[in-house]
Formats: sequence, structure tokens, C-alpha cells
Amino acid sequence: MMDTKKDAFAAKTDIYTEEVKAIRMLVEDDPEYITWDENELRLRAAKMMEQRIRNTMLDPVIQRYYSSLDYKQKHAMVNSVYESIRGLGILGKIITDKSITEVMINGYDNIFVERNGKLERITEKFESRENLRELIMKFTKEMGRSVTDSDPIVDTRLKDGSRVNVVLNPIALDGPVVTIRRFPEEGMTIEKLIQYGSLTKEAAEFLKKLVRAKYNIFISGGTGSGKTTFLNALSNFIPQTERVITIEDSAELQIRHIPNLVRLETRNANSTGVGEISMRDLIKSSLRMRPERIIVGEVRGAEALDMLQAMNTGHDGSISTGHANSASDMISRLETMVLQGAAGLPLRAIQQQIASAVDIIIHLSRMRDGSRKTLSINEVTGLGINEDTGEPTVLLSPLYMFMEEDYTAKKVSGSLQRTGNKMKHPEKFLSAGIVDYLD
Repeated sequence: MMDTKKDAFAAKTDIYTEEVKAIRMLVEDDPEYITWDENELRLRAAKMMEQRIRNTMLDPVIQRYYSSLDYKQKHAMVNSVYESIRGLGILGKIITDKSITEVMINGYDNIFVERNGKLERITEKFESRENLRELIMKFTKEMGRSVTDSDPIVDTRLKDGSRVNVVLNPIALDGPVVTIRRFPEEGMTIEKLIQYGSLTKEAAEFLKKLVRAKYNIFISGGTGSGKTTFLNALSNFIPQTERVITIEDSAELQIRHIPNLVRLETRNANSTGVGEISMRDLIKSSLRMRPERIIVGEVRGAEALDMLQAMNTGHDGSISTGHANSASDMISRLETMVLQGAAGLPLRAIQQQIASAVDIIIHLSRMRDGSRKTLSINEVTGLGINEDTGEPTVLLSPLYMFMEEDYTAKKVSGSLQRTGNKMKHPEKFLSAGIVDYLD
């Protein structure tokens, strides 16, 4: 008898994995199985599972396990059998579950998923470390990428646009690690962000006017704060008549309403070390494509300099995202990233570039209850002096701030509210004929 919940969990996981293998072997006993279509293969798998259930010679522990399964759980087992033969095994089953927004595979037998903002460990596991590694090789190859012992880290995406990061052992000490970030198939809208409590209608209307007036916008936030999702929603305000170019490391943006859309994606070097196409290469090339707006999925390094120069040379309305813990930290990160591309550039010159190029910084955060909120919408007002350090800095003026009602409650409550600060640079609004920009 099991002494702990952990032992019970391990036993249940082992039974599931072994039964999937057993049913698969029964299916593969028929030499014709390789000719069956998906429906036939699933029907045969279901039939073999029922044979297992009716088998009175089964171990009593397995019999009890089957008796505890409902229809949906049995259907899930059939899916696992099918995926183990034709697809990506348990990985295929997980990534087809639309309720899952993030997958964290920490070795073949330790899998976590995120549903509704909550992390949970699932009972399934891969057959072995080698089995997981084979599946990783399979889907990375399908996506035109490769991961090997000599190049054990890769970023790629699945056919549905999900972002994938892979790290192989021995770099990953406990076996291959796979992290998958999924995005809604129907795309995110501002209306949904309002519904989820990330925005207010007033703030959403202000953002719409900012995009229409072609203000240059940076969206900042930590990992998992919803930057790409927010950018997708914001892009819905871009007029359909414009020519838009998107530039990404791994294509994730879901801009569908723009007919004149060009989507560019970076490329890693091949096995001989040639053929790399970087973010900097793509940004420079995009300037020759007559863009009206340039959208960079995420700025991480030296390409920040090229992005700022594009914003400063007539490509208003550009939008990008970046990792930062606050709006002011985003300024500091931009300074650091520009230095990666131009090490000899004076800090004051970099700050002037930032102050001239970036108009608005929107900061997002994932809160303690798993919800994602817009914490602030800030105007970049120019250069000034940091009151705490006395050093030159880029100044920010908060236009909207998230006001929390009870910091001690587990569930975050509050809303994004106007600060009362006026726009210091309303020129683009006025040029676009928008006079009620903060009404």
C-alpha cells in the first residue's frame, strides 16, 4: 500500500505509460497498421484498450486503475496511443489541448502545464529520456531548425505559432528540457483585455488614438507578462490601408487584418556556421521595403540601435516589446542594448536617441494571482536629471497607473486610472486631427 501521495502519483504515472505502450504493441501486431488512416488507427487503439479492460488476467492494480477512468480519460489514452505511433507522443497530446497555455517539460518524467494561469503537474510521462530526445529532433526538424550535442539550445515554433525553447542534456542536467508558450488561435483583442481586467475602456480608447496617431510605442514587462499578446491586440488598431513589416526571432504575431503585410523571421547559421540572418539584418533590409510601420516582436540586443534609428527616420507608429521590470528599467535596458551595437557611443547621445525615438512605454506585469495587468502607460517627455542620483536620464510621465485596492488579498483587485498628468507632446495627435486624445 502506498505511504504517500507522491508514491501514488508515481504509480499512476507508471501505469498510464505502461498501458499506452501495451496498447500500442497490440495495435502494431497487425502488419496493416501502417496503412490505416487516423480514424482507423484510433478505432483500433480504442478496441485494444477495451480488450485490456476486459482481460481478467490483468494485474488487479491495473484493473483498479482502469475502473477509475471516465470516458474523457479513456479517450485521452487513445490519443496518447495514436500520438506515440504517428505523432509526437505525449508532447503531441499536450500541444493539442487548447486549455493549456504553457508547457514545461523538465526531463522525460517531470511535466508541468499552465491552465487558467495556474501551474499543475500532469501524470503522463515519456517512455524514456531517449524517447523525448527523438521527439524533439523530429519537431525541430519539421520547423526547419536543428538541435545537436554541439548546438544544444534552439528557439523555434510549432505550426500553430507556439513558441518553443529546447535545451538538450548534458547542458540540461536532468534530461532534455522543452518550454512551449502557446497563443490563442483566434488572436487577442483589446475587448478581451478589457474583459480580463487588464485594461479599462478609457485606457483602451486612449491606446487606440495613440496607434492611429502613429506614436512610437514600446511594451515592457517580465517573462510571461503578456507582451506579445498585448502587441497583437494593439496591432488591431493599425489602419488596414498601411504597409506593415513585422520582424521576429520566431514568428508569433497574429496580425491578420492588414492586406499589405510583410512577415520576416531571423535564421540561425547552418552546421558550417554560415547563413545567419539576424534581427539587425532584417531591420536594415525592412527600411528598403517602403514600410509605413515596423513592428519588432522583441528587442533583445544590438538591434535596439537600428530600431531606434528607424523610429527616428520617418517610420512613426512603430511598435516593439522588451523585457524589463518597470518602464524606467526599459529605458535602462535600451541604453545597454544600444551599447551592444555601438560600444563607443556616449551615453548622452544614446539617451537623446531614445528620447527622440520612443514616445510611449506601456508596462505589463503578471500579478501574484496569475492575472496579467497593464500597470502603467507612460509618455517619454525628454531628457532631464534623475532626482535620486543626479545623473542625466530619459524622463517619463505616467499617464495611467494601476491602482490596487488591497495589497494583502490573494486575488488582485484594482484598475488602471488616469494620473492627471497632461501630454507634453501632443503634436502627433494634432497632426492626425485628434484633439480629444485624453478625454
